[in-house]
Amino acid sequence: MALTSKQRQYLKGLAHALEPVVRVGRGGASPSVIDETKRSLAAHELIKVRIENDDSAQRRTLAEELARACDADIAGSIGKLAILYRAKDEEPEIELPA
Repeated sequence: MALTSKQRQYLKGLAHALEPVVRVGRGGASPSVIDETKRSLAAHELIKVRIENDDSAQRRTLAEELARACDADIAGSIGKLAILYRAKDEEPEIELPA
C-alpha cells in the first residue's frame, strides 16, 4: 500500500515525539535487524529507525530494503532517521486520513 502525501505528513507528525527503537549499524539490514524491526512494527505500527551510515544514498537504500523486508512503508526520513509504518492486521491503532 502506497501512502499518500497527506498520510505521510500525518505519520511524520505522530513520529516527531518518538525515539528510534531500531538501529542499523555498519552490517546493514541483517536478519536480526529485520526480525527486530518486524517485532517493533507489530507492537507499535509506527517506528523510527536510526541508520548509522554517512552516505545519504546508502541510507535511503537501506531504509527501502528494510521496509520491503518488513512489508512496511517509509513515511519519511530525516538525516539518519527513517520513519517506518505498517498497520496492524487486527484493530490498527493509527487511523490514517483519507
